Amino acid sequence: MAALHLDVSVWSVDLANLEPELRRLEPAADSFHFDACDGHFVPSLLFFPDLIARLRPVTSKEFHLHLMATRPMDLLPAFLDAGVNRVTLPLETGKRVSPALDYLIERGIKTGISIDLETPPIQVKDYAPRISRVLHMGTQMGIKGCDLDPRTCGRIEELRRLVPSLEVFADGGIREHTVPLLRQAGAHGIVPGSLVCAAPDVAARAAWLKSL
Repeated sequence: MAALHLDVSVWSVDLANLEPELRRLEPAADSFHFDACDGHFVPSLLFFPDLIARLRPVTSKEFHLHLMATRPMDLLPAFLDAGVNRVTLPLETGKRVSPALDYLIERGIKTGISIDLETPPIQVKDYAPRISRVLHMGTQMGIKGCDLDPRTCGRIEELRRLVPSLEVFADGGIREHTVPLLRQAGAHGIVPGSLVCAAPDVAARAAWLKSL
């Protein structure tokens, strides 16, 4: 398996200094992960298109948008125009997922879906032909600072068996003691927050993660 992909969460950087933070973390990041919410699907709001457009020239690294919104098509065009390269949509959005995926594919955007801890992994199979990645939430969506749910690793193993063609990423509860477990379960990548962003030596932390 290839080296662990680090999809660094911009939510965990110093939000008062976004441009220098992206430059500081760029050597460690394989991509940058932006959470965006509508205040309905989950209670947070977080990043918005104009801000992402301002940050887009700062780095050539992929911008990955995790769009947690009840009506994703209301927001997707503006985010794509802002420069995101990959979009993940929650499977739990229901019937609105399929048309949004079709729209993304038409626009040439890399696609994925996320699932929470209560969604049966078997449901991912219905979307597998149209996506390249599944993002498994190890904590409640839209909330940070929580520990990894103990069910997560077993569910990642199940996803690897059910949809072997897809990359499986883990988001939430990413800690020094949980990443080896996630990697052992078969995770291709993680969404690290403070584990990387607040590390005393970012390069050393990234090198350790890549070695797992």
